[in-house]
Amino acid sequence: MRNPEFFMHRAFQLAALSQGKVAPNPLVGCVIVHPEYGIIGEGRHMVFGGPHAEVNAINSVRDQSMLKECIAFVNMEPCSHFGKTPPCADLLIEKKIKEVVISTLDPNPLVAGKGIEKLKGAGISTSTGILEKEGLALNRFFITSHIKKRPFITLKWAQTADRFIARPDGSSKWISSGESRLWVHKWRAAHQAILVGRNTLKIDNPLLNVRGWHGQYPIRLVVDPNLSLPENLNIFTDSSAPTLIFNEKKEGKNGHMEYIKMNNPSDISGLISTIYALGIQSIFVEGGRQLLQQFVNQQLWDEALVFTSNQSFHSGIASPIMQNARLRKTTYAGQDLLESWVPES
Repeated sequence: MRNPEFFMHRAFQLAALSQGKVAPNPLVGCVIVHPEYGIIGEGRHMVFGGPHAEVNAINSVRDQSMLKECIAFVNMEPCSHFGKTPPCADLLIEKKIKEVVISTLDPNPLVAGKGIEKLKGAGISTSTGILEKEGLALNRFFITSHIKKRPFITLKWAQTADRFIARPDGSSKWISSGESRLWVHKWRAAHQAILVGRNTLKIDNPLLNVRGWHGQYPIRLVVDPNLSLPENLNIFTDSSAPTLIFNEKKEGKNGHMEYIKMNNPSDISGLISTIYALGIQSIFVEGGRQLLQQFVNQQLWDEALVFTSNQSFHSGIASPIMQNARLRKTTYAGQDLLESWVPES
């Protein structure tokens, strides 16, 4: 049989196709491999509440009698509990799969090794840790949520060559290139929610949706303690995405708008705890310097994506200052330099 890493990579490819569509569930792909005929079935978890990857992969196999000779490659431990769907471990046992190869364990306490125990108890050969680093990276939103008890937080900003993110009047259109903006919309679609502060909304009046890229619109999260934002802004008039306003005065829903009352919504730590309690696993922070710097200062972030253009403002609002961070990767988006930063471990 071909190298098992080949088949696990295929499981990763399948899983990644559901980015932004299955939260709060993990991204999972499954490949069914026969020792003589190779891949005879594959599937992925396509939408939250729908069949899991193992179910879709098994259902894609024409001759079910062949399953007892097959190996199932799945990037995350099969579930062992009843949720929206029955346990996948039970289905693998029912079909008498010969072996299951897994990349990463499921950190969800409802699973957390129980799926593997169930498979082994049924006499199914089980192995873990194949391409584990890549598997963890693929499901970093899901894993961070369960381990750190908060959403995965991605910071993003664009800056000029002389390190300004806005002109003196606060305006920032357009620092980055069209290619960079396309990348941003791709990332928006991958995250469950997008967070901005009131100043960004007042100055730029963004839609905070996904354009030029196919994907689900993120939930819009807005910090507006005193409800000072004018109601003619796009976030109020455009109902294409749920919008949550964290404030000190009002509670309740009105159409696509939901007002969440907090004692101090400007307290980033408390805000993130509230967002986590709402079941949101990933946040794309596109606020201004003040909001971004708060996340950096409190070390409350997981990745920072920074675009640097070749234009200069000479004056204006300075870029956030990175602290206790290391540069992980650099690339280019059109003519813009793109840096990926992560916290120092």
